[in-house]
Amino acid sequence: MTEPGETADGVEERARRLFSGPVTFLKSAPQLKFLPDPDMPEIAFCGRSNVGKSSLLNALTGRKAIARTSVTPGRTQELNFFCVGEPVQFRLVDMPGYGFAKAPPAVVETWRRLVRDFLRGRVVLKRTLLLIDSRHGIKPVDAEMMKMLDEAAAGYRIVLTKADKIKASELEKVTAATQAEARKHVAAYPEIHVTSAEKGLGIAQLRGAVLADAEI
Repeated sequence: MTEPGETADGVEERARRLFSGPVTFLKSAPQLKFLPDPDMPEIAFCGRSNVGKSSLLNALTGRKAIARTSVTPGRTQELNFFCVGEPVQFRLVDMPGYGFAKAPPAVVETWRRLVRDFLRGRVVLKRTLLLIDSRHGIKPVDAEMMKMLDEAAAGYRIVLTKADKIKASELEKVTAATQAEARKHVAAYPEIHVTSAEKGLGIAQLRGAVLADAEI
């Protein structure tokens, strides 16, 4: 939890130290009955398939492979839990990617039910980070996810990924458009995080935000 008088730089440094310590895989949950006990804060990560979610998780934790990257959209259909700190301070939840066009309808419906029920019923979920590809901005499938988060009353931050892949002028336009859209959603946090896992852009600030959201 942020101490009285603690600066943003102080929070970011505390987050850096925490994430540089033990971060361990706990379990995968293909169904709600396999969820770990709701006994500590959780921060979830969601986004379209291939949005760079695994790369961002790896950058945040300073690891090369805490979250496996995949070239096969829609491959992960489970909630993956990671413990941060020793003793454990909070958990990160890697949610299955969405927007995979070639997945069978039954798979899509299973994903939708799992994610919706998790968002609505997980009392220890402190914040969800919704990842949006900077090169494309908010697509219809992202808007659907924002609606699901709004309906679940699950507060979320929008994180633009791969910001190093487009020109600065384009990035400015995408950021402004994303902010304008976020203002229309009741559960969206007003601040937009602009990141590049490859270049390290915005990673320290996002670490600090995660720590603040987890109330550590």
